[in-house]
Amino acid sequence: MNQQAGWIQTPGNMQLIAPCSELWGFKIRPGFFLENGATPIPGGVNFTVHSRGATGVELALFRRGAEEPFAVLPFPESCRMGNVYSMIVFGLEIDEFEYAYRVDGPWDPAHGQLFDRSRYLLDPYARAVSGQSNWGNRPPYGFKYRARVVANDFDWGNSVQPHLPMKELIIYELHVRGFTRHSSSGVRYPGTFAGLAEKVPYLKELGINAVELMPVFEFDEMRDDREKDGHKLLDYWGYNPVCFFAPNTSYASGVEHNREGDELKSLIRLLHENGIEVILDVVFNHTAEGDERGPYISFRGFDNRIYYLLTPDGKYYNFSGCGNTMNCNHPIVQRMILDCLRYWVSQYRVDGFRFDLASILGRDENGVPMNKPPLLQSLAFDPVLGGTKLIAEAWDAGGLYQVGSFPAWGRWSEWNGRYRDDLRRFLKGDEGLVQAVATRIAGSQDLYDPATRGEGASVNFITCHDGFTLHDLYAYNYKHNEQNGWDNTDGENNNNSWNCGAEGYTEDLGILRLRRRLIKNACAVLMMSHGVPMFLAGDEFGNTQFGNNNAYCQDNEISWLDWGLLEKNSELLRFFQYMIRLRRTYPALRSGGKQAACGLPNLSFHGEEPWRMNASPQARTLGVLFTGRDAEDREDDILYLAINAHWENRRLRLPDLPQGRCWRLLVDTFREPSTELDWGEQPQVGGCLELNPRSVAVLIGR
Repeated sequence: MNQQAGWIQTPGNMQLIAPCSELWGFKIRPGFFLENGATPIPGGVNFTVHSRGATGVELALFRRGAEEPFAVLPFPESCRMGNVYSMIVFGLEIDEFEYAYRVDGPWDPAHGQLFDRSRYLLDPYARAVSGQSNWGNRPPYGFKYRARVVANDFDWGNSVQPHLPMKELIIYELHVRGFTRHSSSGVRYPGTFAGLAEKVPYLKELGINAVELMPVFEFDEMRDDREKDGHKLLDYWGYNPVCFFAPNTSYASGVEHNREGDELKSLIRLLHENGIEVILDVVFNHTAEGDERGPYISFRGFDNRIYYLLTPDGKYYNFSGCGNTMNCNHPIVQRMILDCLRYWVSQYRVDGFRFDLASILGRDENGVPMNKPPLLQSLAFDPVLGGTKLIAEAWDAGGLYQVGSFPAWGRWSEWNGRYRDDLRRFLKGDEGLVQAVATRIAGSQDLYDPATRGEGASVNFITCHDGFTLHDLYAYNYKHNEQNGWDNTDGENNNNSWNCGAEGYTEDLGILRLRRRLIKNACAVLMMSHGVPMFLAGDEFGNTQFGNNNAYCQDNEISWLDWGLLEKNSELLRFFQYMIRLRRTYPALRSGGKQAACGLPNLSFHGEEPWRMNASPQARTLGVLFTGRDAEDREDDILYLAINAHWENRRLRLPDLPQGRCWRLLVDTFREPSTELDWGEQPQVGGCLELNPRSVAVLIGR
């Protein structure tokens, strides 16, 4: 290749790009001002970055792993347009260098300006980050983040995305490292994207059709690393982003110099081939730079008062609970976030995003909630994101709780925290919740009007990464976060959990049976609720975090999935598989069925007597009748969910069925093992159902 010039494709023709000047021994020319980041072109690399407050920008080029740059190139005035600095440097081979920037400008902390020409800054649009590719190890050259140029030439072939309707999803939340890091996982590449790929057959057999990956953007697990009782604690979860455009290189099983992301793309392609969509948990509410005491990584040195919400004296608003808050509705930040999501959709074929502390994305530059946040509206209507799922964690650490009121434009779904709280309390036997639980099972239409929000707005969950696992929800009354090193002061105190009579480990068979039954109850209700079910990886085989409900720093057996429990709790796994199969078989359970022809309503609620739900404070029993069909020529689905959260038996008289049909039992969680009978083998049930204490039954009318 001619290193002094190159041909580049432009719309309609090929254009010869040739140097027009020389700078410190490098041939250069003004670059492509609309192409943010570093982009390889024939004969060189185009570097583009912007800063409103800077007086000058320098490009620093490093040999791979070197502490000092081999060249520092100031952007000439000819390579500046407005606030954009863009320069093509010829003769650079992308696998031979790393790069960073130095930005000069005013130093005025009281007014939020923190320009410092002595600091090397990471490109905000970097596609790959060097410096921390080995998990848990600091780089040898002084912990300076650099960027690498990525080829972005992954061959997707004829691969297509599943394009599943939101209401059809069954979401499985997992941590890439923790999913296979345990020695029991049996994979060749534990703790990596490749290790997760080895588990795709398991995911398919489980029956889920969407995985929600906890953060995979480049993050700093070494932030605040410390020791507790001889154990090293890291920022394991990854909710401290360093760069939004770059995958976490320590999640790759091998070195991917200038091909960073290929292993993740291969994983996504494999998941798609197996009918499984990929949702990324994204963190745009704050960055790893933290507060005034935090490091200079990127945004602080480029335009501190543009990228962050600042108080009048130049300090950081902290609606994230992590030291800083991004100024998401500033036009510059808004564009960066939009560019980022478009990049992940176009280059990685991602199917959706779950936005951490999404209420922050609706605050203005003073932290005040906005009526029509420009960012959220832009994401809702962006053409590239038109088929992408958008899921909000509709609250933040500043107290803004928007479950049911998050600005949606008919596009946004939400983690339904009300579903979690109401179901947890009801299923452990709290009183006064029958009406609330009926509403939650019905898709929380008090929060999400189907006419304006659609049928997939409510993402229903009982457990997620943040809090107890499903096993621990019924094994602990209290959090046990002592190993986190904060004297058990961190983590949620209001868990709505119940230990069933013994705190933590026990050999009492009666308590163990009760715990297992409550886990199945939760699974059954979740899978039969209208809305989109989501559950935490490992819940299906009784994974435990030993009572830790905030395991963000535990890169060890506390957080890693113990696959040895698969055999021990195989009956629990089969129950999850059965309930997932049940949900996917009957559209009436997904609120997507057509009106039934049998004359019964699509959804109705019952008590110990049919058609008479008992919502008194003492009531703990609920029956839910689902009907519907997915085609005119298909027989009506008629299913009945019976829940007894009481510690005593309850006798339910069942609704009458159309002539020629009878009730048959599909599930009874009280039985050991619980009833999960194959299609066509279900025993007939008469007009009454004897519902045992703290149990759930599912019947079908056929």
